[in-house]
Amino acid sequence: MKYKTLDDLALRGKRVLIRLDLNVPVKGGRVMSTARIDLSLPTIRKASEAGAKVMLMSHLGRPVEGQFAKRYSLNLVADILSDLLGQEVSLIDDYLSQEPKLGRGQVVLLENVRFNEGELENRETLSRRYASLCDVFVMDAFGVAHRMQSSTYGVGLFAREVCAGPLLVAEVEALSRVFKHPSRPMVAIIGGSKVSTKLVLLDSMMKKVDTLIPGGGIANTFLAASGLDVGHSVHEPGLVEFSADLIQSARKLGKNILLPDDVVVADRFAAEAAFAVKSVLDVESDDMILDIGPMTCEKYRNTINASQTIVWNGPLGVFEFEAFSHGTREIGRSICASNSYSVAGGGETLAAIEQNNLADGISCISTGGGAFLEFLESGALPVFAMLEQSV
Repeated sequence: MKYKTLDDLALRGKRVLIRLDLNVPVKGGRVMSTARIDLSLPTIRKASEAGAKVMLMSHLGRPVEGQFAKRYSLNLVADILSDLLGQEVSLIDDYLSQEPKLGRGQVVLLENVRFNEGELENRETLSRRYASLCDVFVMDAFGVAHRMQSSTYGVGLFAREVCAGPLLVAEVEALSRVFKHPSRPMVAIIGGSKVSTKLVLLDSMMKKVDTLIPGGGIANTFLAASGLDVGHSVHEPGLVEFSADLIQSARKLGKNILLPDDVVVADRFAAEAAFAVKSVLDVESDDMILDIGPMTCEKYRNTINASQTIVWNGPLGVFEFEAFSHGTREIGRSICASNSYSVAGGGETLAAIEQNNLADGISCISTGGGAFLEFLESGALPVFAMLEQSV
């Protein structure tokens, strides 16, 4: 992929519009994690210190398009940015009707782009309006790089100069390393509740990796495909045949699909539920599998230690409940302790990393969820077609 980066452009005195991913979790009027804001700071500072007039844009949540909703306002993000950047970052809500007035080095935040009608459908009139605000458009939001929307894609077709931001470049380089030239052995840990949401990824990764480790409800479906009783655990009976075929395909290709030997079961899905560790051969019809057991942790740890490249997407169990968080935490720690090149991404994975203070041990943490998965599946994202047009 060939595209311009922020280092290729002169920014002094120019109006620079930066699309970031500031879609932070908000609960009870408080930002629960500033991780995405923190990751965006180097890009903002780079443009500001170069003497640009900096406008930031992002979405937050899923409001009804074209309608203002206070709960989805970026006002809390503007306050945090002001503190972190050491300058007042005003929230601008009328930027479609009048261009913000800025001085060199000044930073403002534009209100939630999803309050603008036509954003999601990439309407040309809105894309052109965004482009008219700037001399340079910087796409630095990997988390929405798979979305062809006005603020991620359309604006880049009409802006005078277009480039990829540092965060986007870093994530793509890290994922390309995994996708195109991985050091081997390579292991992928693909967790989550449903096989159906990761059908293409499972099939794609199985062909690329040496070992595939399914986790969570996905692992339960694979256990059922192996003829084992999973009780009333979360799994997908309709995809048992697909999972069985994948197991057979892996064997023919000389790949490994590792499944649990022991699991933590409970009588119900609750934080305070009574639980026990059982062999997968002893799971009963009224059991619910909510985590992997200690023997399985050790088996997975050995595989991780022997690997050179690790991809992690999705938890190994119900990590939100302390009693069932052990497997995800231990596997995360094993990844951090290994000498492997590791890439982790996806919303639940990021939450598990933050919950267990694992960030410093992961080689690359992807801010994307759907974009992370789509890139791993295909090796391409729509936004890069737009960026390449500007070269």
